[in-house]
Amino acid sequence: MTPAVIDDTTLYAVLAPFAAAVVAPFLTRLLKHNAAWPLALVPALIFLHFVGFIEPVSRGETFVAAKAWAPSYGINFSVYVDGLSTLFGLLISGIGTFIILYAGGYLKGHPQQGRFFSFLFMFMGAMLGLVLGNNLISLFIFWELTSITSFLLIGFDHLRAASRRAAIQALVVTGGGGLALLAGFILIISATGEIEMSVLLGSPDIIKDSGLYLPIFLLVLGGAFTKSAQFPFHFWLPNAMEAPTPVSAYLHSATMVKAGVYMLMRMHPLLGDTVLWTTVLPLFGGVTLLVGTILAVRQTDLKLMLAYTTVASLGLLVMLTGTSHEKALEGAVLYLLAHSLFKGALFMVAGTIDHEAGTRDVTKLGGLRKAMPFTFVAACLAALSMAGLPPFIGFIAKEVLYYGTSNIGDLGQLGVIITIVAVIGNALMLVIAAAVAMKPFFGPKVDTPKQAHEGPVLLIAGPVVLSVIGIILGLIAHTTGMLFVGPTLSSLLGEFKQIDLHLIPTEPTPVILSFTTVGLGIALFTQLDKLRDFIASVLKAIGWGPDQGFDQFVSGIVRFATWLTRLLQTGKMQTYMLLTFFFTALAVLLPGYLTNSFPAMPKLPEYRFYEWGILLIAVLGLFAILVARTRLTAIVSLGVQGFAVALIFMMFGAPDLSFTQFMVETLSVVILALVMTRLNLSPRDHRTVPARLLAGVVAVAVGLGLGLTLLSITQQPFDSTLSVFFTEFSRSIAHGRNIVNVILVDFRGFDTLGEIAVVVLAGLCVLALIRVRTKPDTVLDPPPERTGQSQNAEAR
Repeated sequence: MTPAVIDDTTLYAVLAPFAAAVVAPFLTRLLKHNAAWPLALVPALIFLHFVGFIEPVSRGETFVAAKAWAPSYGINFSVYVDGLSTLFGLLISGIGTFIILYAGGYLKGHPQQGRFFSFLFMFMGAMLGLVLGNNLISLFIFWELTSITSFLLIGFDHLRAASRRAAIQALVVTGGGGLALLAGFILIISATGEIEMSVLLGSPDIIKDSGLYLPIFLLVLGGAFTKSAQFPFHFWLPNAMEAPTPVSAYLHSATMVKAGVYMLMRMHPLLGDTVLWTTVLPLFGGVTLLVGTILAVRQTDLKLMLAYTTVASLGLLVMLTGTSHEKALEGAVLYLLAHSLFKGALFMVAGTIDHEAGTRDVTKLGGLRKAMPFTFVAACLAALSMAGLPPFIGFIAKEVLYYGTSNIGDLGQLGVIITIVAVIGNALMLVIAAAVAMKPFFGPKVDTPKQAHEGPVLLIAGPVVLSVIGIILGLIAHTTGMLFVGPTLSSLLGEFKQIDLHLIPTEPTPVILSFTTVGLGIALFTQLDKLRDFIASVLKAIGWGPDQGFDQFVSGIVRFATWLTRLLQTGKMQTYMLLTFFFTALAVLLPGYLTNSFPAMPKLPEYRFYEWGILLIAVLGLFAILVARTRLTAIVSLGVQGFAVALIFMMFGAPDLSFTQFMVETLSVVILALVMTRLNLSPRDHRTVPARLLAGVVAVAVGLGLGLTLLSITQQPFDSTLSVFFTEFSRSIAHGRNIVNVILVDFRGFDTLGEIAVVVLAGLCVLALIRVRTKPDTVLDPPPERTGQSQNAEAR
């Protein structure tokens, strides 16, 4: 179905958070933490805007809107609205509303709360631009903007070294993946000639049929895997917990870490359902699921426990997306929705516990259910959805994904392995859900660093509402499937699909797998302390990990940069000139060598005797430079070359150019001679023979390369367009008869201004060199012996 063109309201919805980012610091200065209430209206209104798309996209309709951005490059600020982007838009704006409120209470009294609100809104706008992006280049810009704004948020407490390290780590990993994604987008544009996502989705096989499918696949995966923390890039996400809890809750529920999953889902019609896709994605996703859950069990910090389960959940989503099986993809969409709700709620619960009790270590918490009743209820509801128990949306998601993985006939034994990995991963996530919901609230009351009490409404509104929505969506499963899951699944499959969800399972296999998951999870939870100690001992025995590897990688880059700097930045002008001309020679010779496109050598014309004489003068001047015994002689001999070139210009009908060349050569020789007399330089070149030979080879290579370049240009057909233009319009436009002067002063006025600026700077540098005074070597006389009178005077 061809997308319908809509007005620019959706474009303004993407830009609205950036406007709020400008206003937020001023409003916070005026209203303090209560600024969260009016600021939250921005994402709330954006949410209501996307609510208006629910009904039409559920019928399979899609929409586009665009504004010209850089039309000469085909870059538009354009949006594409379908089921997938609508779901993400609702999650980003809906959860973002409660994150803004939560940040108002969590950072109450913080001197930089306004700055935090500003960063948070920029992050929100970047995510909206990413999931709605239609133009590949503008989509990439928003993709990288999420990395930059997350860097600002993770490193918000910039006085702490751990925060700075975590922010840099996240930026390096996700930024590097972003460069890979950019290369993938460029290859897509090159292979297809299209730059709009909506057009590409209209021809889903266009990339698969091209010869660039493999590099495009690998580059897109590089961007998606780094952003969504897939193994072995998973280490940056738990370290990002150094950010304030509102950032963690937003980052893990609806924003940055889901960007990679979004990209894989968006690209599924274009890249999915191939042998490579159904092999690589389930493999890395399954490993990430197991690694994330195992590392989560080891933790005692509430935020780290939840962070590692986010890594695991992202692995589960990638694994399901990689199957390209319709029912497994349906389970992925359901789990995406459920995870956003329960993970956002649980992170805010963890932050509230830390804020009101003074710690988030589960071994130092207990008996908080009476002191924090609303937080306790929200934690229980969200944890039950995370554990996959009825009647929550998390339960339906688990049933559907089990049905999908257990019926993947195309993948053979891989389908069985995927199902087993899903069961083990979900069982371990049940363990963490039970630990987060039970450990802080049940058992005897534990003395905490702060007198625990219920948080204010700004802190509890988000977790309560999100956890309640999780049960409501489960109770109205059929409506949830029609309005949210079906349209999103249609985007993944590239064709309209309607699904019928039920709270009560209708297939026996998912029920059996669910009972297995719950039983295994309960058994493991009863042995949580022993399991934690065992995992800790295994990891200690292994020792090395990707997080340590990142530090080693950065350290290696620094050492390499230091070595390269010492090699190249020697402080000697000769070295700098040699390197400059060496790379110049490479630039002009290497392309011709690789493409075998060197020009044919021209036939020598019949020169007159005086023309041969001028060429002989140039050769004699070159010989004089080579045999010169002093630098001053070499400089004067160099001027002979310039005068010979000036004479050639004059003989071939360019008197203006010849006169300029005479002036430049005369001034150059005079100035260089003056500089030589003022600087304390060795009168001779004392370089070794190998150094001279190397410099000579580079000089010959540069000359040869430039000569061949000029030959290749002159052998092309002459294009007289500019010549005709200047001849016709120099009089009528610039009011000048001398075409050369008109070109220099009028048509190329800014270029001439730049050249004058260069000459002025060069003159200033020459003046500075001339004014250098070298101090003569002197031997200091020993100080005279002081008399008693002088010593007394000095003492006084």
